[in-house]
Amino acid sequence: MNPVFLLVVLVLIGLGFMEPVLWVAAAVLIFGQVRYGRGVSRPGRRGDMEYREYRDRRDHQAHLERRYQRENRGRLARQARRRSTQPGGRDGSPPAR
Repeated sequence: MNPVFLLVVLVLIGLGFMEPVLWVAAAVLIFGQVRYGRGVSRPGRRGDMEYREYRDRRDHQAHLERRYQRENRGRLARQARRRSTQPGGRDGSPPAR
């Protein structure tokens, strides 16, 4: 925590013996710091981590697919040619009887 913040909270607690409303102010400051302060793990931050992991997995999978395509370009082209010349292939021609 910030040392200035700690000093303010301690002063509010000390002055709270004269004015109990200042204890409420100190409690509100502490609650705000714990709930919304910087560097504190918040419940909503887990979703960001899950998305980051998903994005890393997706990028890695895309990298592997590009690598596979690059390494097997010739074989994949031959298979595509074979499929397009065979009757009933993916080019829409009717199957042979």
